[in-house]
Parts: sequence; structure tokens; C-alpha cells
Amino acid sequence: MTTRRSAIKLLLSAPLAAGVYGCRRASAPSDTIHLTIASSHSTGLAWVGTMHQLVVPETNKRLEARGSPYRVRWTEAYGGSLYKYEHTLEAVEIGLTDMGWVGTLWELSKMPLQNITYFTPFSTEDYYAIFNVYNELHRTLPAMRDAWTAQNQRFLGANSLDSYHLMTNFPVQRIEDLRGRKILAPGPAAAWLEGTGAVPVDGGLTTYYTQLQTGVADGVLTILTGAPAYAIHEVAPYITLVGLGGQVSGSMSINLDTWNRLPEDVQEVLAELGPEYSQGVADDLTRRYDAGLARMRDEGAIVAPLPVEEKQKWLSVMPDIASRWVAATEARGFPAGEVLRAYMEGIRARGGKPLRDWDKPGQSVG
Repeated sequence: MTTRRSAIKLLLSAPLAAGVYGCRRASAPSDTIHLTIASSHSTGLAWVGTMHQLVVPETNKRLEARGSPYRVRWTEAYGGSLYKYEHTLEAVEIGLTDMGWVGTLWELSKMPLQNITYFTPFSTEDYYAIFNVYNELHRTLPAMRDAWTAQNQRFLGANSLDSYHLMTNFPVQRIEDLRGRKILAPGPAAAWLEGTGAVPVDGGLTTYYTQLQTGVADGVLTILTGAPAYAIHEVAPYITLVGLGGQVSGSMSINLDTWNRLPEDVQEVLAELGPEYSQGVADDLTRRYDAGLARMRDEGAIVAPLPVEEKQKWLSVMPDIASRWVAATEARGFPAGEVLRAYMEGIRARGGKPLRDWDKPGQSVG
């Protein structure tokens, strides 16, 4: 088992990281609270930028409005200056950062329930509905909250993502075009390629460009709001609008030890900002999506929709990944079936029309 000391040694390798960590522990007046907020990704992405633009400035504004004597002195460490994408969960868990974005899509083993959206593709592209359902599951299902407590954290708010599409260095007009191609698919998204003949390769937004440039992969399943910031269209100029659906890739959380030490009014403000963070991310995605797609097209990307019949063909060759996930996850003691039903019902209640009702095994593709 990784100890706290060895985990810190693993994560805390750069002089900058040591400096930031030390700054957070510096002495301060009793009404000043030093907190670090961090991410493996840059503020050019909605789920990080919203922490910087909303959470950080609003905290003290709201404390002041409440008449609280407390103020937070933030240390912001984004863009992987403290840790890389593989260690977002551990960084908050051990207190390397007090708060931050945790990429749950890479934590299928430790946080399987938090990956529910990745096992229900083609359910909806409405990322507002997705984060509302997801946050609701954390309010109503103890197992969802307990998953964070087990990692020494408190859940604050989820970040939804715009729909995943294909970006490749070759044209895609039919599902058969993917056969034998190496496609980057983060974490559980690899399951979406089953049946297509494509070979999934793991990675993250921060690694895609190099992996595509060096031939490690021929394409990527990705979000279009994140692609321009990393110039992915330069090495994968064919953008095929597949509409695999929006997802929840992670959440903003806070270290539980830190949380328990905070004064009640600071806790209340941060808890209040959690759902607003989710809303802010979605609003930012809306602003970025069309602009990002237009920019990539202007810079030479070739954009084309995947025909509806090809989407249906993709779904027809995809195994029942939801039922398989439920069986494997429940065998480990997690109530995956309950989460799946609640999630799908929540999506339909908000007007979603899934191409496949994953909570109803055996249903034909619609």
C-alpha cells in the first residue's frame, strides 16, 4: 500500500511544487485561511478555468457578505505544476492540494460509480442535464458520497463535458474505417470502441498531441471544447461529429481533513459554490463549443457528421457495456444497478432520448 510519505514523494517532484506546498503552510493571522487549489490541466479548459474565475474570487466575496471574519488566501497551482493527470485523486487525498479537480475517468478501480456516464454512451448530448443528474445522485445516494469519503475527500460539484467526437489523421465515413486503427480513448471510453475493430490507446488531453504526432495513435475520441487548447486538429485534422454523448469526467473536491478544520461559514460558502461550479463549467462549454469548432475549421480541420445509420451501426456492434459494468461493479460490493437506473431515469426525466436505454437490457437500438 502507498503510504502518505511515499505518495508525497511520488507527486512532489518539482521545486515549484515544494514552494507552493510550503507557502500554503505559512503562518497567518487566525482569521486568514491558506488554501491551495490545483489541477493537472490548464485554465484554458472549462473545468479548471471555472475554479479560477468563479470559485476563487467568489469565496471571499461571499464570506464578506455574510459578515464572516474569515478570508481565504488562495494559492492557485494549475497546468500540472503540482502533479500530472495520473495523480489528481491522490493529490487531493493526501493533502498535496487542499482543493482541486479530480479526474474520475481515470479512477475506474477506486471510484467505479463515478464513471456511470462512460458506460451509457449515446444517451444525451445535454451536458446541463448530465451534471444536474450526477449532482443529484450525490445528494440522494449515500454510496456516491461514500466513494469520496473513502478517498479522504468531500465532493463539491461535478464537471460535465460536451459530447465526445472523433478526431483522426484519416477520413472516417463508415464505422469500418476504424478497423485496425489505434484510437486514443481515455479511461473507460475505451469500451466504446469494442466491436468496431479499432485498437484503444489510453491518454489524456495533455498527451494526445504528442501521441498522435509520434504515431502512437491514429486518432482520438475527445471533446471539441478541449481540442483547440492543445492544437489536436494540427495532427488529427479530420473531425467526425459522432455525438457519443456528454460525460462527467471529474469533479471539484476538497481534502476531508482540510474540510473538517474549516470554520462553519467557510464550509457553507464552499458547499454553496459546488453546484455553481457545475453550472459555470456548463456555461463555459456553451461559450467555447461553436467558437472552438469554427477556429479548428478555419485552421484547416475538415468537419463532417457521421451519418445516423452509422451511429446505429456503431451501437449495434457495441456490447452491452452497461450490464457488464453493473455485474463487475456489484461483484465488488458497489450498488451499480441502482446508480444506472437512477441515472437513466434522471436523463429521461429531463427530456433526454437515449439511442439505447442502457438500464433495459435486451432493448434494440433506437
